Amino acid sequence: MTVALGIPRTRQSAVITDAATLPADRPRTDALVDRFGRAATDLRISLTDKCNLRCTYCMPAEGLPSQPVDALMTADEIRRLVGIAVTTLGVRQVRFTGGEPLLRADLIDIVSACASLPNRPEISLTTNAIGLGSRAGKLAAARLDRLNISLDSLHPDVFALLTRRPFLQRVLDGITAAGDAGFASIKINAVLVRGVNDDQAVELLDWSLRSGHQLRFIEQMPLDADHSWTRDGMVTAAQIRQILSEGFDLTPDSAPRDGAPAELWQVRRPGSDLLLGFVGIIASVTEPFCDDCRRTRLTAEGGVRSCLFSNDETDLLGPMRAGADDETLARLWQGEMWRKTAGHQVNSPDFVQPERTMSAIGG
Repeated sequence: MTVALGIPRTRQSAVITDAATLPADRPRTDALVDRFGRAATDLRISLTDKCNLRCTYCMPAEGLPSQPVDALMTADEIRRLVGIAVTTLGVRQVRFTGGEPLLRADLIDIVSACASLPNRPEISLTTNAIGLGSRAGKLAAARLDRLNISLDSLHPDVFALLTRRPFLQRVLDGITAAGDAGFASIKINAVLVRGVNDDQAVELLDWSLRSGHQLRFIEQMPLDADHSWTRDGMVTAAQIRQILSEGFDLTPDSAPRDGAPAELWQVRRPGSDLLLGFVGIIASVTEPFCDDCRRTRLTAEGGVRSCLFSNDETDLLGPMRAGADDETLARLWQGEMWRKTAGHQVNSPDFVQPERTMSAIGG
């Protein structure tokens, strides 16, 4: 049932019995364990491969072909798979991503259904916040716990340059609406692009601290559709820390990282002991955290991926629609995670960039 990834790809009718047989050397546990002693407890689910931005580090200006609606998981299918994950497989956190998940008309129903499950997981949403202004209250009522919002610049011209859309004010309005709706935990995600917005890192952090949000800088990863990513062109975690030191003193946070992708730093003004807050840096390329990775992923078409950089995935939607029971789906999921590699190999000379982009995989 492991399939090579093409865009688009045709779902194959599947013989599920043999594919759902777990290897003999796998421990007898329901958890999503792999051969290196890790257990996935954090589920990332892409709800759509569509997006209303065209960020230069993700998508080409003309966009990408999107999957037909009937190829995507329905709200009921998502609820069923999340139910298996949290009641059987030990998942404790669920994050909905995209593409842009706000483009799903049934997003509120999906969140509400998953929030009503036994063994309710913590539920979060990663979004560009365009359209959040009119839906933040409904998401809060559906019992969404947290929001992660992408924002790379506070300058309209730079925002438009990076996203190819003039929507900065709509994003800021969405952030305001989320705060008004009662979301106490709003994280801001920013990607620095050399020569474009890397001179705005201090400003972004200052704004986030004053707004009560936690900023997280994410290293640009080789998941762009144009395959134009280069190591020399990316702004590294070390460079981000150096840039931020021009306006702040950073001290490593002493709390355990506990599998989180972001390394947290305490933020103070130079010469001051007053803690202003925290900033996170996700250094997937230069300071990888694969040894303690606890994530499992579902694409919008119901494919399990053990890593963002995988070149394979295991189809769950096909078997589910063919009548597979929950136990079989769980075994298929467990089998894919058991095959997870030790690391993503981005720093290996043999690394091959995944055929699918971040917008197709889900962040």
